[in-house]
Amino acid sequence: MSWKWFPVALAGMVALCEPPALAQGRSGSAPKPASQSAPIDITGNWVSYVTEDWRFRMITPPKGDYTRVPLTPEGRKLADAWSPEADEAAGQQCRAYGAAAIMRVPARFRVTWQDEQTLRIESDAGMQIRLFRFSASPASRERTWQGYSIANWDVAAKKLVVTTTNLRAGYLRRNGVPYSADARVTEYFVVTPVGQSEQALVVTTIVDDPRYLQRPFVVSSHFKRDKDPSRWSPAPCVATW
Repeated sequence: MSWKWFPVALAGMVALCEPPALAQGRSGSAPKPASQSAPIDITGNWVSYVTEDWRFRMITPPKGDYTRVPLTPEGRKLADAWSPEADEAAGQQCRAYGAAAIMRVPARFRVTWQDEQTLRIESDAGMQIRLFRFSASPASRERTWQGYSIANWDVAAKKLVVTTTNLRAGYLRRNGVPYSADARVTEYFVVTPVGQSEQALVVTTIVDDPRYLQRPFVVSSHFKRDKDPSRWSPAPCVATW
């Protein structure tokens, strides 16, 4: 906030200025870092709790099965041409582990604060790492499976909002249902109580892709607290399971 000099009539005309530091002090203090201003706590260990789309998530669906995915003709053509053998040969086994689909993969997730302004999410399936940045920093020009994510707390709604761009082209589903490098992923993370002492994490994912999707593709994924961290078992990406 900037303040302008202004005249005040006391015994005469006196120019006063209120510096930014004083203004901050009057309102309380400087903004807290993201790690301290969180309206919900999503840190800790979580495990996928598959409550929808079991046949698309727990096993590899048949080739050409893109039920309920609003693909464009170009997207359907790519899905129909999917070859897991070609992905393996090209070293592209992680196509189904990108930011647009990683929370759909049945896996265990570890959430920690990398620093006060960066939330870190690790998945044991595919050994992927996502970084949610609450402060702006220059984005790398290199496209990656997890892209570049900007995060914000919606304090009123008690949720985390994450927007991810700068992605490598990947799969929405393991059977080659595609999203392009132009895709934009918006996610909403909410913690809800289950019973008297349990918690569930619900992640709503919206994928916008002007190339392969006719309209946004929306899914929700559920997780429960993992009470046995010893079951964390990192494994590399695979083209099918």
